[in-house]
Amino acid sequence: MTQVDLTVQLGRLTLPNPVMVASGTFGYAREMASLVDLNRLGGVVPKTITAQPRMGNQPARTVETAAGLLNSIGLDNDGVDAFLAHHLPYLAQLAAPTIVSIAGRTHDEFVELAERVGRQVGVDGVELNISCPNVSGGVDFGADAEMCGNLVAGVRAACPVAVIAKLTPNVTRIADIAAAASAAGADAVSLINTVLGMAVDWRGRRPLLGNVVGGLSGPAIKPVALRCVHQVAQAVDTPIIGIGGISTIDDVMEFLVAGASAVQIGTANYVDPTVSTRLIDELPAALGELGATRVADVVRTLAIPQPAAPATA
Repeated sequence: MTQVDLTVQLGRLTLPNPVMVASGTFGYAREMASLVDLNRLGGVVPKTITAQPRMGNQPARTVETAAGLLNSIGLDNDGVDAFLAHHLPYLAQLAAPTIVSIAGRTHDEFVELAERVGRQVGVDGVELNISCPNVSGGVDFGADAEMCGNLVAGVRAACPVAVIAKLTPNVTRIADIAAAASAAGADAVSLINTVLGMAVDWRGRRPLLGNVVGGLSGPAIKPVALRCVHQVAQAVDTPIIGIGGISTIDDVMEFLVAGASAVQIGTANYVDPTVSTRLIDELPAALGELGATRVADVVRTLAIPQPAAPATA
């Protein structure tokens, strides 16, 4: 049987395979240890941390939809001190790379947090959560190309590990934001964070989320995520991490062909916590169907139809 190389290079970050678990959907990994062989994962992205503890938004915080999940958690976490003391030591002993998701209220807070976290033993990268729709100012840095570029440049100068910018689809042209992140030195961009949405109880005439609006994830946003990956792949050479509605090997392959070098599994973890390792097992055969012996062989290979030539008289 032909050997298949599953390793993936995202700038200065090397993954053993392209299947990661997304921030906010896998806790701090320890919670899943009885269900999943964590050492087999391509990478672990724990829930986003902030400089100070956050209580998060008022309930209700999650609502199921017809084809996904609305959440308005609000970056509930115990802060960076608790993360470094209680969670990072466990994550650091895993074979899977650890990419720490961080969020700041200001440019300087982002940079200081990235520098502190990035210099810790066991941290392989930082993912800048500049795209959370559930907190005040959560998308400011991800909605403006100049702000995004300045932030990534500041973090890149201060942080020794891989820098990944997680972008929002809730913008006019996501390729412009990705281009700014790329030019500023991002090792990769994650596409996408959740799509802003809401749910209503019409009988009670009230919103179902305590924060009124929240982020939609799951199968419903996969076409949006694929579109964003394709558009960004046309605009930048920087590696892309695809996120949004991925639960089958077909989903994984679609994202790779469209332009992603790796993927993150999010909402599907709630349905089947073992989905990531199953996809890793299925990946070699899927690559073999295309005659590929490396993940890189299929990345950005989408064939775009050319417009028909105008008819001549």
